[in-house]
Amino acid sequence: MRLVFARCTVDYEGRLTAHLPEATRLIMVKSDGCVAIHADGGAYKPLNWMNAPNKLVEEDDIWRVSNPKGEMLIITLHEIFSDLSHEMGIDPGLQKDGVEAHLQELLADDPSFLLEGLELIKREYPTDLGPVDLLCRTSKGETIAVEIKRRGEIDGVEQLTRYLDYLNRDPLIKPVRGVFAAQEIRPQAKVLAEDRGIQCVVIDYDEIRGIESNRLRLF
Repeated sequence: MRLVFARCTVDYEGRLTAHLPEATRLIMVKSDGCVAIHADGGAYKPLNWMNAPNKLVEEDDIWRVSNPKGEMLIITLHEIFSDLSHEMGIDPGLQKDGVEAHLQELLADDPSFLLEGLELIKREYPTDLGPVDLLCRTSKGETIAVEIKRRGEIDGVEQLTRYLDYLNRDPLIKPVRGVFAAQEIRPQAKVLAEDRGIQCVVIDYDEIRGIESNRLRLF
């Protein structure tokens, strides 16, 4: 992890253009290549960012971050206050709470609750970015990556987006579509997901538990 505190301006060029005027900000460069620009406010969401995979080129006081989609972040450094790096090692990842873990277990057992005819390929499908909750296949042979949350927030959509970018580079399973499943999905998260072609599914936990109970009574 590299952390740079600097007065900077930031310009984004891609599907649209955006400009951050000169101010003091934190620039984070993660080991996977993700670059994020933060202000001293807000809980977690950066002002602008570029997910991996991307390429960072440093030219004196200008950083250019580009990705295969043709998008670019141009960071102009006017004054650097601090530039430090620290090796953080492998993170064990978020430990799901009981409800979220149980949702994943139940949906892995019967993914057709999400989409009719959906079949499980693998639960906790491994990637270099972390495990995908469920990797599934539709009756038409389409590959579906499912991210399961108890409460659907924007960060969950971002997480699934990173997985989809990664999975769609694998010629054996692409194209891969995304399904964002949660008991409750915030309106902003739903808008972002739909803008990125990700399908949202609201889960009734009690109903799924009822499916499980019926199955148990059959044996």
